[in-house]
Amino acid sequence: MPSNAQRRQAAKRKLERQLERRAQRARKRRQLTIGLSALGVVAVVAAGVGIWVLTRDDGADSTAASETTEPAQPEFGALPAARSEPLPDSVNCAYPAAGEPAKPVQPPRTDGILTTGEGNTDISVSVETTQGNIGLVLHNDTSPCTVNNFLSLASQGYFDDTACHRLTTSDTLAVLQCGDPTGTGAGGPGYQFANEFPTDQYAPEDPAATQPLTYPRGTVAMANAGPGTNGSQFFLVYGDSVLPPQYTVFGTIDETGLATLDKVAAGGVEGGGQDGAPAQPISLTSVRMD
Repeated sequence: MPSNAQRRQAAKRKLERQLERRAQRARKRRQLTIGLSALGVVAVVAAGVGIWVLTRDDGADSTAASETTEPAQPEFGALPAARSEPLPDSVNCAYPAAGEPAKPVQPPRTDGILTTGEGNTDISVSVETTQGNIGLVLHNDTSPCTVNNFLSLASQGYFDDTACHRLTTSDTLAVLQCGDPTGTGAGGPGYQFANEFPTDQYAPEDPAATQPLTYPRGTVAMANAGPGTNGSQFFLVYGDSVLPPQYTVFGTIDETGLATLDKVAAGGVEGGGQDGAPAQPISLTSVRMD
């Protein structure tokens, strides 16, 4: 039979092992949190585009999580406020073919896209949805080829009667993703184009180009599957979201639109979780310039 001293030593060793396991799990969760935010992982599905955030459910750590204080969320920098240098008065764009279009559509015009002048800088767009209106202001002086593409698709009715197929509700990614007529996240317009602001504010080899930044609430940005794979899918940021500056920002959302998004987000994700189809279905019924 063990003595009292031996029992005390055994208990001490057990406690030390428990504390070490808890510390390891805390480090593991902290690394995972930072990794998820920094990655903004993209996935290629056929020729489609989409943003997909790596997630993990480690059931083995669920008990420890309730016993251990969660580490504080790291702070992230802000996106650049504006271009370091203004664009010329007009630019040329390229929209090379890529895959089959999800819906018949013609590519946008490519030459002489104006970036300045009355009506060419900030362009107002009304997005009618089954859950309410979403007003957008598109910034043609920041990402003109992206705005040109969006307006071209809208004018051809490409977005009409299409479901917004993805809602995310995590602390670091709060977006509604739309723009795929197939509703799967794999559809596109049959062409692709390059990233613009803020990606083009970084040299390709600059480490800062892959570091996570905060895309603020009210941002409109393009979904993609890597550099140069923008198409028709875009996301509406209803809560500050953390991604590397590899997603083209091309507009902002008005207060009415944010209220619509908040309503959809409050309904959560279909079937639970933090990433999937919105439990309150939302479709774009029309997208038109004001």
